[in-house]
Amino acid sequence: MALIVQKYGGSSVADAESIKRVAKRIVDTRRAGHDVVVAVSAMGDTTDELLDLAAQVAPIPAPRELDMLLSSGERISMALLAMAIHSMGFEARSFTGSQAGMITDATHGAARIVDVTPIRLREALDEGAIVIVAGFQGFNRDTRDITTLGRGGSDTTAVALAAALEADVCEIYSDVEGVFTADPRVVPKARKLDAISSEEMLELAANGAKVLYIRAVEYARRHGVLIHARSTFSSAEGTLVVDGARRAEILAKGEHMEEPVVAGVATDLSQAKITVIGVPDVPGKAAEIFKIVAKSGANVDMIVQNVSAASTGRTDISFTLPKSDASAALKALAGEQHDVGFASLVHDDQIGKLSVVGAGMRTHSGVSATLFEALSIAGINIEMISTSEIRISVVVRGDDLAEAARVVHTAYGLDGDAEAVVYAGTGR
Repeated sequence: MALIVQKYGGSSVADAESIKRVAKRIVDTRRAGHDVVVAVSAMGDTTDELLDLAAQVAPIPAPRELDMLLSSGERISMALLAMAIHSMGFEARSFTGSQAGMITDATHGAARIVDVTPIRLREALDEGAIVIVAGFQGFNRDTRDITTLGRGGSDTTAVALAAALEADVCEIYSDVEGVFTADPRVVPKARKLDAISSEEMLELAANGAKVLYIRAVEYARRHGVLIHARSTFSSAEGTLVVDGARRAEILAKGEHMEEPVVAGVATDLSQAKITVIGVPDVPGKAAEIFKIVAKSGANVDMIVQNVSAASTGRTDISFTLPKSDASAALKALAGEQHDVGFASLVHDDQIGKLSVVGAGMRTHSGVSATLFEALSIAGINIEMISTSEIRISVVVRGDDLAEAARVVHTAYGLDGDAEAVVYAGTGR
């Protein structure tokens, strides 16, 4: 008997029929002799609908009350799922995040888990029940308030439960059959990976891959949790997210004896670019600019500084950040323009980021050349470049991003023989 933690996203429990289908999968796992703990998201687009409703009654909703509102979505789906399991003749008990012992800090809207005390879950498992937990939410001991974990919070809930309960595996279910070499909605010939290292998955998640959220992958790596990314709509084996050594063992048992150079290609249309024009090219100016940006709460990603023009002694600094952070950053910079001494600001929200990720980059040459040649042949211009030990990212025009992903995917030999299957169309 194994202890299995399963997580089902919004598309997996979008309506009554979907909930009954998920209940059957959970019951089948229980019939196979395993203990089952389930973390569940809100139904379909419930969270977005609640956010829209909040915006209609209050332009800036109170953070505490917004968390109270948003946490209700998961409570609805957990209760309905428990009811569906009961109707199949199995005992199921649903728990909110606080009842499950999900202890967080006091940050509303983006709380971080500080402890998990699953006492009631252990009791329920010992009594033979299937445990259903509302994902995305927790409880702060000091304020005694409900908190939410932010986007992808249900993934993080599932991994945290798996770590605390010492589960054998944490199965993350969505509407795709695992982790693919690219988003199959963008690159139809993307291939499913049997296994991927947690290091590579972190890079892909951080650069736009939505099948797993970065906080969940970080938590799993830190606590040694085995993640199995699978599809709610298929019984096919998914993708294991493992450490590098175990991935090598899995690859050795299959067709590939060596680690592939590139594991996948990620795309991201959620970023904008700000260019600070005419910055005095003297020590300390870049520090001033990014201190201002930091105070605005913006999270900077890529940074490029041009060579100073000899005639003016000035330079331009460009950086990317989430589109949602751009307005605050622009306002903060404009307010300090006179003190910093730059000439003007340019905002561009029509960009796309393409990232190529692979642990094999450490030991293979020519990876960059393949990327740049593929984009050159396709006539796609590169605006910015950033690298890490196992990643190369470039910024291109947003309209060119999908084509860029397809040609680069082909250039690295990642294309599969047939088009990938996407069941529900959202990736979650």
